[in-house]
Amino acid sequence: MTTTFPSQPDVIREFERVDPAIVAIAAQYPSSILADVAGRRGTLSSRIAPLAPTMRIAGPALTIEVRPGDNLMIHAAMALAQPGDVLVIDGKGDETCALMGEIMVSQCMAIGIAGVIIYGSVRDTEAIRALGFPMYATGANPNGPTKLIPGRLNWPISVGGTTVNPGDLIVADADGVVVVERRKAASLMPLAKQKVIDETTRIAGIRNGEQLRPKWLDGALRKAGVLAEGETL
Repeated sequence: MTTTFPSQPDVIREFERVDPAIVAIAAQYPSSILADVAGRRGTLSSRIAPLAPTMRIAGPALTIEVRPGDNLMIHAAMALAQPGDVLVIDGKGDETCALMGEIMVSQCMAIGIAGVIIYGSVRDTEAIRALGFPMYATGANPNGPTKLIPGRLNWPISVGGTTVNPGDLIVADADGVVVVERRKAASLMPLAKQKVIDETTRIAGIRNGEQLRPKWLDGALRKAGVLAEGETL
């Protein structure tokens, strides 16, 4: 017997986004804090970097899959995007041409898009920096793209070694980009708050000379077999 499955369209217009209240909370935390409490996973390749280190992004992912060198589906995504969305684009890591530049960024700003993350190249980088729009990419190339080839919107994509689903929480800063699954995002916010408290206390202890080595070190060395039971450094 043949089993048939309902087909999904290439363009999915509606999807559930991470709660805006969670986005507002997450925006207060560094990407490193969120990556740690998420289990040290969900970060994109360090090749995907901000055009300026002061750029920050927080918002729900609108996912875009394009063929290398073609930005047709990015234009389609911008027509569907809502204010606060983050365009996350699987450009296959291609760097032979730019997928976006100043004109498209100006349109993104007018729409209210929170930022763009491209696994590929961009152009007009000086203008984008001057505009202050958060843009992350693998590099720059003055070549323009074609606008001919179909792709998909709001399907799961792979970007810089990490799966991104539509509606996932995206947080990016000078350290890079972290992706938090939409369903897990709310549960991680209290953990992020406590981790900031713990790290602030630890740094204060280092600076005042009261805690010049981590309290967990001897235990971890014993567990690893470096120290015998009861032995200390």
